[in-house]
Amino acid sequence: MTASESSISLARAAAKAAADKIAQDIVALDVSERLALADVFLIASAHSERQVNAIVDGIEEELGKQGLHPVRREGRSGGRWVLLDYSDIVIHVQHEEDRVFYALERLWKDCPVVDLQLPDDATAKAGAAAEAE
Repeated sequence: MTASESSISLARAAAKAAADKIAQDIVALDVSERLALADVFLIASAHSERQVNAIVDGIEEELGKQGLHPVRREGRSGGRWVLLDYSDIVIHVQHEEDRVFYALERLWKDCPVVDLQLPDDATAKAGAAAEAE
């Protein structure tokens, strides 16, 4: 079984919202065969706690336009690793140091990567913003 088309569509919308807030290294993993709780893990990172929260705000705003709200949100006060649980997808927005330390991609390396269909310039913008800081 693979992730549903609705889960993939939701992950793409969240990824675009994250990219619009200059999230870095945005990756989606199809965890549907390994977990009964979700279809997709979306992972993104940022250079600072403030940017982590801005990315989370952007994602919640975009998905809220579709009438979707997280059933659970954790880590918002610390701004280091925020988890947004939308049932079908779980979004992890991490400070870049925490992302390296916890290495979620390594833990879920056997799961297929979902094509987020982000424009190539989203990565370029993220890299340019990182160099400017």
